[in-house]
Amino acid sequence: MVNRRIILFGLIIVVGLAVLKLGKNLIDNRLGAEDDEIQIIRSDEEFTVVEDDEGMRKTVMYFKNSDGFLVPVMRKIPWEEGIARATLMNMIDSAELRENLAPTGLLPVIPAGTEILGISVNNDTGLCKVDFSEAALSSQSEKDEENFIKGVVYTLTEFPTINEVQILVGGKALPSTTYGYDISKPLAREDINLIGNPGDGNSKVVVYYKSMDTEDYEYYVPVTIPTLAPVANVFSALDLLFEGPPTDSGLYSDIPGGIMLHGVEVKDGTAYVDISYDSYSDNIEDGIISDIIKNIGLTLSQFEEIDNVELLIDGEVINSAIPVFANEY
Repeated sequence: MVNRRIILFGLIIVVGLAVLKLGKNLIDNRLGAEDDEIQIIRSDEEFTVVEDDEGMRKTVMYFKNSDGFLVPVMRKIPWEEGIARATLMNMIDSAELRENLAPTGLLPVIPAGTEILGISVNNDTGLCKVDFSEAALSSQSEKDEENFIKGVVYTLTEFPTINEVQILVGGKALPSTTYGYDISKPLAREDINLIGNPGDGNSKVVVYYKSMDTEDYEYYVPVTIPTLAPVANVFSALDLLFEGPPTDSGLYSDIPGGIMLHGVEVKDGTAYVDISYDSYSDNIEDGIISDIIKNIGLTLSQFEEIDNVELLIDGEVINSAIPVFANEY
């Protein structure tokens, strides 16, 4: 079973590069360029097991920002046996980790003093059991506790062999946590950074917006939003992306007002996304196009039927690149 991966959220690797650089003059002429597919690579594929020359491994882990949103970040940690345990160890709150994360404004999600008593993975079922010490139950608020649990689940399910996570405390499967979060059974990815009431919609999609806690580091945030569509679909996700983030969410978008979504068609694993900028008052630059493509690629990565993306302006294909991961630090 292939896990769906949010690329985030912290974590940009370019997997396709145009032969020709986008320029203003090309855009003004509607970019009559060669067809160049933009490939989406999810984080459950080979790119999450990259070891560099210094014996470091690029690994996706989740932290939180000042507004309480979980943020996926790709970081380099020393390669060692038991990489899942090592990854969680690098998420435990400490003075050293806070200092390391300070330039990003992000914060750890696993409570300080937490010990990992054991961790095992059943390769046949994809179930990971992780046993924490009682300090794991010391979150300061209900939201912090939710971020701890979801941060652990989303981080561990970045590994291709893990589909679900069973959280144990002191060797026992507890019915619930301090603030009542149900951990009596294995947990899968669900409702990261949920905005709104799930009962208000018939389905839910994940949309990537942006945030910034410091002047030096901005990052993508995956947000789950209920929709009225009977089933989560590509158009609903892109429609919400181009509409912009919910009011008072503290998030913003790479897509300027006046750039409109004309439509999207999925054919043979490729999503053809057609946009127009006739209502956009400024001269559109290739940097803006690049940011738009990143937002689109990250948002569409949740749909397993989509392997590639092509961005068009009024029907003309744009040569460009697509990110593999949302954020890297």
